[in-house]
Amino acid sequence: MAASSGGTTMKKTLGLTGVTVNAMALIAPGAFLWMTYQLQAANADVSGKSTAMDMWTGIVAALIVAFLTALAFAELARKYPEAGTGSSYYFAAKAFEEHANPSSRKWGRIVKFITGWAAHLFYWVYPGVMVAFMATFVTYIASQFGLDIPIFWQVIVACAFSGIVGLIAVRGISGSTVASIVINVIQLASLVVFSVLAILFRTKNPMGVAPGGWYHPTAGSIASLHSLSGMLFQSTIAILILVGFESATAFGAEAKNAKRDIPKGVILSLVIQGLFAYLLEYFAANYALSDKLVSADGKLNGVAAAAASSAPIGDMAIQLGNAFLGGNGFAFMLVIAFTVALAILGTTLSAMNTGVRISFAMAQDREMPDIMGLLHDKYSTPHMGVLVMVIISAIIGSVGVLGGVVTLTGITLASNLGTFALYGLICIISIVAFKGKGGFHPIKHGVIPVLGLLGNLLMLGVIFVVGIVSGGDTAKATYLSIGVALAWLLISVAYFIINSKQKGLAIVPEGGK
Repeated sequence: MAASSGGTTMKKTLGLTGVTVNAMALIAPGAFLWMTYQLQAANADVSGKSTAMDMWTGIVAALIVAFLTALAFAELARKYPEAGTGSSYYFAAKAFEEHANPSSRKWGRIVKFITGWAAHLFYWVYPGVMVAFMATFVTYIASQFGLDIPIFWQVIVACAFSGIVGLIAVRGISGSTVASIVINVIQLASLVVFSVLAILFRTKNPMGVAPGGWYHPTAGSIASLHSLSGMLFQSTIAILILVGFESATAFGAEAKNAKRDIPKGVILSLVIQGLFAYLLEYFAANYALSDKLVSADGKLNGVAAAAASSAPIGDMAIQLGNAFLGGNGFAFMLVIAFTVALAILGTTLSAMNTGVRISFAMAQDREMPDIMGLLHDKYSTPHMGVLVMVIISAIIGSVGVLGGVVTLTGITLASNLGTFALYGLICIISIVAFKGKGGFHPIKHGVIPVLGLLGNLLMLGVIFVVGIVSGGDTAKATYLSIGVALAWLLISVAYFIINSKQKGLAIVPEGGK
């Protein structure tokens, strides 16, 4: 799992800022507010009752699970600063292979394989999902100008976007960091402007909303628990918008001081994007939501209109711009949309950077094809891994476009399955790493990872149980995601066994070696 190949080594260019912003780019609150608010507004429990009143508290619950997991990642990054690009894969290897109990060491390779499988299901499917989202987003913006983009050209947009992201990724993490800094600054600034205008919309009430016309009667209502089941249902969506903080751990080979900066980057990215950006923007959006928000056909208003719209935040931006920016609501919406496009670019780039680096580490460890371990002579990046990911992302994105909402939801859930499996494994690995090697702290290495494991298992269970129980297209998407995950598992197992035989590697080494 070294950071070199063919005489070329990765360059240590990242400080704390670089590590943090690359992780922040994957969380991308500007992109996900635009893409998921409609899903959150439309969410209902198994009885059909809306859960939208608990949107904000659901994010808080998801943040707690995310922070528990982030703390486990941070502790492992602090213990293993030499992890390089290996991230979770390296943590799994060291936790078992250096365990004090020899009988535990022999399971190291199996655990590495499972961790690598989960990480790849997450990081190699996720960019394709974002590629599909970009094609869908471009189609929506074009429709605002009366343009209809045929499916064929939507596929072309998806493929072109994947290629553009790959070109940025292959030029090195320094270029990606500059892009991430610019994207994050623009994104956060636009979110603050949107949030301020949304709060002013409620306090100034320029459209004369009646007292009973606001979705939440008071500000306190937004932060109140209306239904435990409603909060739980909302948290299953919210957890999906918070993933990405752990991507900082894949930049150890390029960090100037990995032991100090990687753990801090994991937590800081979640604090800035999750605790600050998401809680502010979702509070503001819910605070401004009123019966004055009307659907395109004029038949729905309020939360029902938000649930029916393909871009409710865009609709709200038009409303806010018309009220406070001299009637320039459409122009304000386009500005917000531009920042969303940048955010999608940032999150796709960050996921791609993380995914190819874990693949690089596994190739160095002889657990993936050697081609994935090659570095570019000039840019010192795993360029062949980037090329493969660009192709796979273009294919997944095209499938998401061609298959419609069911297919897109299915591949999204497949990526999420990998996410929760990875997060749960990391919580277990955190316990093993410190319990078996010394330095065990009952809170940091016991209570926190156990709670994180339980939280991730709960989220995973609710998502898939609810998906199956809901029936219809939701159930189809859920079954599709399970099928994708199982197919990837079978392919991975087959490669694992064949590779082991060809290279003379024992699946379960004798004597714990």
